[in-house]
Amino acid sequence: MTLNRYGPAVFVCAMLLGACGQNEQDEAPEESEEETVAVPVEVAAPVRGDIAAVYSGTAPIEAFAEADVIAKVAGEVREIGVEEGDNVKQGQVLAILDGDRLRLELNQSEANLRKLQRDYERNVELKDKGLVSSGDFDKIKYDMEALEASFNLAKLELDYTQIRAPIDGVVSERFVRLGNTLAVNEAAFRITSFDPLVAYLHVPEREYRRIAQGQPVGIDIDALQGQRIIAAVTRVSPIVDPQTGTFKITIEISDEQRRIKPGMFGRISIVYDQHVNVLQIRRSAIIEEAGETAVFVVEDDKAIRKFVQTAYSDSGMIEITSGLSDNDRVITVGQIGLKDGALVTIINAPDAADQEGDDASAD
Repeated sequence: MTLNRYGPAVFVCAMLLGACGQNEQDEAPEESEEETVAVPVEVAAPVRGDIAAVYSGTAPIEAFAEADVIAKVAGEVREIGVEEGDNVKQGQVLAILDGDRLRLELNQSEANLRKLQRDYERNVELKDKGLVSSGDFDKIKYDMEALEASFNLAKLELDYTQIRAPIDGVVSERFVRLGNTLAVNEAAFRITSFDPLVAYLHVPEREYRRIAQGQPVGIDIDALQGQRIIAAVTRVSPIVDPQTGTFKITIEISDEQRRIKPGMFGRISIVYDQHVNVLQIRRSAIIEEAGETAVFVVEDDKAIRKFVQTAYSDSGMIEITSGLSDNDRVITVGQIGLKDGALVTIINAPDAADQEGDDASAD
């Protein structure tokens, strides 16, 4: 009777336990599938080529020569011969001032000089005859020389009423208008020379042994929309500024088409060394952890971490000196957070693309 009383309960428990066991067996494959999901990645093979060691910096473009044209004498502006943007040559007349007063002073000085010259010529004859003392003759001679100096000065000041360009260049600013009265040393124009233009770059002293005169320079200016300017290091300062810890280098830029304007901002790249036909990968593929440099490569559909040694880096590429071979497939996208030995699937492989095309054709 006891067995019969507990028999149904035991049977129910056995059925429940069996169902639980069956559920656990059904869920186990799902957990296994989640653990083996492949991580999608993109790969690229290393390439060989030349790579340069580059020091990069920024600096404004400046005019090598620039001069304010000032009035050397006071006067009213009577004529203006140039406008902003005009090309001028050294010595070219830019404007003319009123010179009436100076012209009269010159005429008076010239008349006084001629009168004294005639007196001097008469006294030469009298001195030869002994009729004039040496002292009186010398006084007349000195007075004549003083008048000659005054005449030359008056002539020079009258010439200064013609305001001339001190250098070759372009009129970058005009400060005067017709009828303005200029004072002595007041600026009338500004002349800017575009040949050459220069950039002054201040480089940290640790780079002093690397930078030298004649090294090639590339300059990128936003306004030129990707047209790189090629120049060279013209001068390297022999001293280091103790306050900033930098030394100055000068880069001269020749621009016959005048695309570059003073004041534009340039990104400067100085090539100080080059390695030829070396193994390179994308800089973005590099992983740096705990002072070590590594990349992931794909082997047998798994991500394998490889430690590498690097050298020069330029234009998004980095040189690999050891740790990789030409045939490695380096993970370039998807490597962040990837674990060594993780299962991966290559989404940019040529065979995968062909397979997708075949499937599409079949559909």
